[in-house]
Amino acid sequence: MNNKTPDRRNFLKTAGGILGLTLGTVAIAPAIGAVCGKTPTQPKGPFYPTGREPLRGFTKDNDLTFVETSATPARGQVFELEGKILDETCQPIDGALVEIWQACESGRYNHENDPNTAALDPGFQYFGKATTGADGIYRFRTIVPGAYPAGDGWMRPPHIHFRVMKRGYLDLITQMYFAGEALNEKDLILQGETPDAQEKLIMTLGTHPDPAQSLLGVKHGVWDITLRQPARL
Repeated sequence: MNNKTPDRRNFLKTAGGILGLTLGTVAIAPAIGAVCGKTPTQPKGPFYPTGREPLRGFTKDNDLTFVETSATPARGQVFELEGKILDETCQPIDGALVEIWQACESGRYNHENDPNTAALDPGFQYFGKATTGADGIYRFRTIVPGAYPAGDGWMRPPHIHFRVMKRGYLDLITQMYFAGEALNEKDLILQGETPDAQEKLIMTLGTHPDPAQSLLGVKHGVWDITLRQPARL
């Protein structure tokens, strides 16, 4: 029996309560008339989930560090990512679906079209989803993905793909990058954005606010996402 099961259940069941406590220490109420700039769009890439992923035990929840059929957890630096899905007036959006997909620590995607010959990680889920409540909060537990070759002389920096959907808003497909990664300065996709847009796409990992998680080496990051409504004629 996998002894990680209780930890996973605890994460999934208590995410809302812990998240409210964590974000409550950093959240600032939006000022009247506040404007939240739209999160920049980024290419979806070729590895969006197809439903034919080869690893058994594939599910789509918010904990990517655990697969029920694996005796070991995911390899790599574990971190918890949380944030709010907001509208352009900085108000939280209820019922937004947040999907993520990414490479494992070796830089390989669990996708039939990935030509990377790096090893897959049977303990990593690769894809996940979460739905926001009235507070607009989403949360994921995952690992920092590895870099991988994307062309001659081009290594993509660690990044996580996002797709955010909510009726009444434009679907957003984007990518989140990690502060301090040297490859960020050479990435053809990230460097194609303006400096202001780049700043919106980069997240900083820090110490986990929960001392127990921090002792386990788990990092923590906050990354808010803003959606835009369709233009009205």
